[in-house]
Amino acid sequence: MSRRDAGRGALAAAGCYLAWGLFPLYWKQLADVEATELIAHRHVWSLAFVLILMAAGAGFTEFGAALRSRPALRWHALSGVLLTLNWLVYVWGVNHGQVLETSLGYFLVPLVNVALGRLVLHERLRPVQWVAIGCAVAGVTLLLLGVGRIPWIALTLAATFGAYGLLRKQSPLGPLTGLGLETLLLFPLALAFLLWQHHTGAGALGRVGAGPHVLLVGAGVVTAIPLLLFAYGARRIRLSTLGLLQYLAPTVQFILGVWVYHEPFSHEHAAAFAFIWCGLALYTADNLWAQRRLSRA
Repeated sequence: MSRRDAGRGALAAAGCYLAWGLFPLYWKQLADVEATELIAHRHVWSLAFVLILMAAGAGFTEFGAALRSRPALRWHALSGVLLTLNWLVYVWGVNHGQVLETSLGYFLVPLVNVALGRLVLHERLRPVQWVAIGCAVAGVTLLLLGVGRIPWIALTLAATFGAYGLLRKQSPLGPLTGLGLETLLLFPLALAFLLWQHHTGAGALGRVGAGPHVLLVGAGVVTAIPLLLFAYGARRIRLSTLGLLQYLAPTVQFILGVWVYHEPFSHEHAAAFAFIWCGLALYTADNLWAQRRLSRA
């Protein structure tokens, strides 16, 4: 990738992570709706939004070719399942007063990305970058110890999204086509679940106010746009760089959890936060130095 493409990829990924960090503000407005139903709505309305974008941009050619490709169907079915599980655990955690633990999960994702980049894609890290990763590991370890129990929400979020990022980086499909294929493959299950919920009287559609209806339909837009930005960025920057940009989302979530929702914040959390930001500062400084050196060369 050219430096211009890499710069655009970094901006897209940063915008995506900032939006994800603010998501608790959105999902808290739908706390009375079960997480499973919210995720089904995300699938249905995300697919509708993606199809509208395809129609506006004449993007059905690549989409049709992807539907005829068995490897594309297999890989994106897997990435769709990983994404769905990640969404489900995240929304459940946010609406059950676990915003800080969801932030812990996404603090772990960059470490998973760096490990995958090194082990699977054979990306090399410079010495200062290793020190930065060590600081992040120390910070996350303090967070894990401070929880006092197995943080299953955090571990599930880290594992599923780390694997999803790797699959999307390897996919030859464009961001819009890839997201459309993922949502289409799981659309029948999501629609069937919503119809069953409505039939049994447990669904939200037609039984909540106008505001929640708008938010349910809008879930497709607020879901699709950050994912498109993520897929665009993931294909244009190194996986390790993508992993460190990921810290934007949990940092915003962390702030929301402590200062907006007033979840418990211990001394262990404060120490861990300091270690993580120290690692980020080292990594950022090293990247800036390397880019300046490359420019001079």
